[in-house]
Amino acid sequence: MFSTKSFAVVALAGAACLVATAGSAGAIVNGKKATESYPFMASIPISAPALGLKDGVCGAALIDPQWVVTAAHCLDMEIGSIPNGTVRVGSDHRKSGGTVRKIAQVVTHPGYAQSSPNQNDIALIRLDRPVSKKPIQLAERPGGPGTPTRIIGFGITKAATTPADWKMSNRLNQLDTRRGAVSECGPGFAGDTRLCTISRVPKAMACNGDSGSPQMQRGRNGRWELIGVTSGPGAKSPSCAEGPGLYTNVPAYAEWISRTIRK
Repeated sequence: MFSTKSFAVVALAGAACLVATAGSAGAIVNGKKATESYPFMASIPISAPALGLKDGVCGAALIDPQWVVTAAHCLDMEIGSIPNGTVRVGSDHRKSGGTVRKIAQVVTHPGYAQSSPNQNDIALIRLDRPVSKKPIQLAERPGGPGTPTRIIGFGITKAATTPADWKMSNRLNQLDTRRGAVSECGPGFAGDTRLCTISRVPKAMACNGDSGSPQMQRGRNGRWELIGVTSGPGAKSPSCAEGPGLYTNVPAYAEWISRTIRK
């Protein structure tokens, strides 16, 4: 079902993370239902039987007719998650609509390391066949601190402490956010490859199940362009809804992405 070339781990850590290091990267708490179509949004069904999670999910973004980008920790077998081997693209429903493709290959960034925060938390998935949905364009660079952004995802909408109690949203949710300064995240969290993200709504942020889901900003043409994928919390925090979020800076990996797809 999976190609073993270019990756050593297969299982998905679909809900923001199954360990404390990525606890705020899941579904969107205190967000709202999607107000527009996001044809590039993708979802990856997962389970984690050892932790009691039977109906988990990770997000991803279509960046090429046959490739999606997600968080590397979504594919980390050490976390204990198992993908069902498919990706759904272009639906605002987690379990219906859009286009479903099988996973043909997974390529995890060679520098990925599970930590607090995760290092090089980015991976690519090749679909078995191209889709007709329109991919999202990668931004040349993220806007500076204060730039309006938006995050979307199918993660939990109410915080829960154990994976067995995580209830993933069946409808796509969104939250308006902004780029935060490095100093607005915890010491050592944000940097050149990790974006600090601040909610514009009190006590709201990505949570379990939102891992790998996109963060976007408006381009010059007014269209959404991709700047990040959900990685984890931006500081030590007691819950998903408290504190900033942390997003892998996708444009920082543009050369690696282009090289991988060409191969």
